[in-house]
Amino acid sequence: MAVGVKEVAAAAGVSVGTVSNVLNRPDRVPEGTVQRVQQAIDQLGFVRNDAARQLRAGRSRSIGLVVPDIGNPFFAEVARGAEDRAADAGMTVLLGNSDENDARQGAHLALFQEQRVNGVLLTPASDDLASLRRFTDAGMPIVLVDHEAEEGALASVAVDDREGGRLAVSHLLQAGRRRIAYVSGPRTVRQVAQRLRGAEDAVAAVPDAVLEVIEQPSLTVLQGRAAGEQLAARAAEDRPDAVFAANDLLAVGLLQAFSFGSGIRVPEDIAMVGYDDIDFASATVVPLSSVRQPARLLGWTGVDLLLKELGGATQDGDDHDRRIRFQPELVARDSSGG
Repeated sequence: MAVGVKEVAAAAGVSVGTVSNVLNRPDRVPEGTVQRVQQAIDQLGFVRNDAARQLRAGRSRSIGLVVPDIGNPFFAEVARGAEDRAADAGMTVLLGNSDENDARQGAHLALFQEQRVNGVLLTPASDDLASLRRFTDAGMPIVLVDHEAEEGALASVAVDDREGGRLAVSHLLQAGRRRIAYVSGPRTVRQVAQRLRGAEDAVAAVPDAVLEVIEQPSLTVLQGRAAGEQLAARAAEDRPDAVFAANDLLAVGLLQAFSFGSGIRVPEDIAMVGYDDIDFASATVVPLSSVRQPARLLGWTGVDLLLKELGGATQDGDDHDRRIRFQPELVARDSSGG
């Protein structure tokens, strides 16, 4: 049977109110009484029901984080940054994985709302943000992470993905490549669409360059391998001479397809650039060139923005302070001849 405050009070010979004060405001209780209550707690094995206390107060010490794919090392780093900053503020992070599914994302948000989290960091499953309105209208702050906000009600921290796409393809063009393939996930994902726009910007500046888009259903190693097998099945003259992958997981799958049995050499036959610069990008069979994003900083900054929203700096502060955009960086390695 669970030991409650009443049992602690009886064992210590004090009132329930005194035990509550020892737990919440020990500075108001004589030192001898605090020691007596603490001794009773230790002897009885009392564990404080912090969840019930938080619900009575109408808030918790938790924040929610919903990402599209926690299996992607990029989002694992985002979560790490968020957790580090939340810990500094005396909070914990509750994690949800949407699998790029709007319905699953909504279920996580509803659960976080029931659990009275202080707010939520969200990398949206799609560009459809209308469904978030019912949560923000109910008083749950939401900060977008790795997704730029266009609506005035939401704060956001993101990376300039259009510039990242331009950097990747410009690098391939500068290496003399002219037939570029962009291997992507669904274009309904904002980051995918913005990286495509950047790739188009770069190709438009070079008259004899062409861009082919190979859209895959998801941003995974498996889908990268499928795209690589499709390219390998083409005649050599019909293949691109360079590939820009919308993330490093796709790029890893492409490298696997090219490296084992296809006869395609990277970068001699097809140069490659990925996106995110996850930890093992440099350890692939051919070290992968990639566009680096500050993943951990995105998570850290997202929590920072959320704390400012909770502190009331939402409406009166400069809107630019609520829309933070970092710049990407190209890291050239062997896969692009770097």
